[in-house]
Amino acid sequence: MNAPFFVRWLNLLRGRLHAQSPEDAPETDADTGEDTVEDTPDAPLELPLDGVLDLHTFRPKDVPSLLDEWLAECARHGLLHVRIIHGKGTGVLRTRVHALLRRHPLVESFRLAGEDGGGWGATLATLREPRKDTHRA
Repeated sequence: MNAPFFVRWLNLLRGRLHAQSPEDAPETDADTGEDTVEDTPDAPLELPLDGVLDLHTFRPKDVPSLLDEWLAECARHGLLHVRIIHGKGTGVLRTRVHALLRRHPLVESFRLAGEDGGGWGATLATLREPRKDTHRA
């Protein structure tokens, strides 16, 4: 069985963070001096699925599969109003995200967020409820 969505993608991200330069020391607890960040990239860490996806930490080539799986998990958990943070930048990632949303079967509609939600650096999407499996064994 596959690991939950957020565990697999977090491990991918954590592996990339651990590969950074040695000058990037982990944060430490002010009282104990111990690292506050788990030191093993393989240790699963469950994150809450809260309907917000920040794409800043992911490689552009990972975005299509990441977005597809994340949207499916959100819909499966009843999160039908979601926010995707793609940043303002040059607009390339925003354009790609919008193209993916336009074709995604779970997406009912989408629009740029208002100024209080990230403006043109974020997209709000409304998802359809996933279809229940109607096949009987």
